[in-house]
Amino acid sequence: MTTVTIITDKEGAYKEVVCMGHAGYAKKGEPDILCAAISVLVESTVNSLTELAGEVVETILNEETGFMRIIFSEDTPLQSHSVFMLDSLVFSLENISKQYGKNYLQVNYKEV
Repeated sequence: MTTVTIITDKEGAYKEVVCMGHAGYAKKGEPDILCAAISVLVESTVNSLTELAGEVVETILNEETGFMRIIFSEDTPLQSHSVFMLDSLVFSLENISKQYGKNYLQVNYKEV
């Protein structure tokens, strides 16, 4: 199962996104379309935030374990269009979880 944790501050501003695990939708050794969809959504959002919006983002990645941690700059608040991109990511991940089930993808929220 993949777990995505959306971490915000008390005002609701995005601080981090943490992804862990593999979806396990496909049989072992076969391409997992669900895992691929989650990865594409998250990685495309990170690339858009850094390359198109110019946001400062720290990324920690371990492809073998399916771990990705995206940390947003403490010094500069995210631009409104960057917040929109993250809202879109969360919306898409929640829809995948609803469609395929929480046995494959869980979206959690944490306030710090």
